[in-house]
Amino acid sequence: MFEYRVRKEDGGNRLDKLLTNLLNLSRTKIKVMFDNEEISVDDKVVKGSLKVKEGMLIECEDYEPEDLTIKAENIPLDVVYEDDDVIIINKTIGMVVHPANGHYEGTLVNALLYHFQELANKDDPIRPGIVHRIDKETSGLLMVAKTDKALESLSVQLKDKTAYRRYLAIVQGELPHNEATVIAPIGRNKSDRKKMMITTSGKQAITHIKVLERFSGYTYIECLLETGRTHQIRVHLQYIKHPIVGDIIYGPKKPLYEQQLLHAQKLAFIHPTTNKLVEVEASLPDYFEKALSNLRKYGKLTEE
Repeated sequence: MFEYRVRKEDGGNRLDKLLTNLLNLSRTKIKVMFDNEEISVDDKVVKGSLKVKEGMLIECEDYEPEDLTIKAENIPLDVVYEDDDVIIINKTIGMVVHPANGHYEGTLVNALLYHFQELANKDDPIRPGIVHRIDKETSGLLMVAKTDKALESLSVQLKDKTAYRRYLAIVQGELPHNEATVIAPIGRNKSDRKKMMITTSGKQAITHIKVLERFSGYTYIECLLETGRTHQIRVHLQYIKHPIVGDIIYGPKKPLYEQQLLHAQKLAFIHPTTNKLVEVEASLPDYFEKALSNLRKYGKLTEE
């Protein structure tokens, strides 16, 4: 974590330009940090164009020096789609997407550097090729760009809400309606910077929910993301009092299942070169299938 209290002589400067000088980072790196909502001022997520004033407290999450070298590692990857521009990875549960404080090895980026010669945004030592993230304890699909053109195109589609992302989850409790939409702004939790929360100072977040199957005490649902905030589905489901089974951060202190039952099951986007629709799906992990099967057979998550 980097913290800086704005001085009198800093007043009037753009926040992104000030941080470029303070952190000795490239503009590309700073932009990525803003895009990932890793920079806040007085506990609020802000834009790089903000004109700073004396006394403001600037905080940066997951700050790393520009010269950090991330090594390539021979980690197996489940590649479900690949062409000259795009890679789609089916990420396993427990894998961190990119290096950050405490996670410099064993990440998806370490594996990508080993398996692929060409990745977009090579100047970024932390996120080469990364278009978007999914949480460590969430399994499923995410897009990786081989070229800068693909990275820009896919990022714009996510920003413009034209890319399709379908998640499957088992949540606690029985949802009262077959379909629902949660619209609630999400920002950093002031008391725990690693967590997110519903807050009026956060960014707009929209999640569409549909019930797929009902059980006593549990509901199997799909979630469609209209926006892509950090921990969005997990926070929204906690907000409506139906946390994801196995979520150790937003669920009960004692999890009901060993694994988090949230899976990024489908991606659809317009290919950056061919302009054709690409649709990719990933089957549920074995542990998720087992939990679902046990609910259908025994009415509980485990056979015991």
